[in-house]
Amino acid sequence: MEGVGGRQAAMVARASMVPTAVFPPPRARIVGFTAPHGCPTMITIRPMTDDDFERFWPTFQAVAAARETYAYDPALTKEAARALWIDLPAYTFLAEEEGELLGSYYLKPNAAGPGAHVCNCGYMVAPAARGKGVARRMCEHSLQVAREAGFLAMQFNSVVSTNVAAVALWKKMGFDVVGTLPRAYRHRTLGYVDCFVMYRWLGEAGAV
Repeated sequence: MEGVGGRQAAMVARASMVPTAVFPPPRARIVGFTAPHGCPTMITIRPMTDDDFERFWPTFQAVAAARETYAYDPALTKEAARALWIDLPAYTFLAEEEGELLGSYYLKPNAAGPGAHVCNCGYMVAPAARGKGVARRMCEHSLQVAREAGFLAMQFNSVVSTNVAAVALWKKMGFDVVGTLPRAYRHRTLGYVDCFVMYRWLGEAGAV
């Protein structure tokens, strides 16, 4: 998708996948946390703008080129990546500390119609910010946003099984592995590896 036509198409696609209520406007939030020495102690999580994507683009490129966690084509153009990360999702947020970009995540319905109460998220952490608890804070934030938007569950469709840190974190955050996709991901160095479908209910039984 490119230009105004692509953005309009994305808006139409997104509008057709809303849950029972209109999405509330996203609010900027400050999320503080205690971290080991040398790690961020306070991060800001706020809606991402088009200008922010310019700063985020190198992180997107690095993750796609690594071919270890996401099934994005490393040759994806900036315009196509922007459409996937900002235009199509219902919300996209940026995590930063004192102006330094730490990561970003998107949130969108996982399906339309009868499945629109389940949302899906994707998280990317800047290489220099990894191992500092940023993914956890973004996940906590996304769970709150999902509830405020009226979603009743969150599903990760394809968590690469060899991404052991992510699998462990999502389990700590209350997600269960509900399915395995055999050899569904072609890892850059490990070849064909399994992917997990991970799910968490956000209704009464899933409250934090």
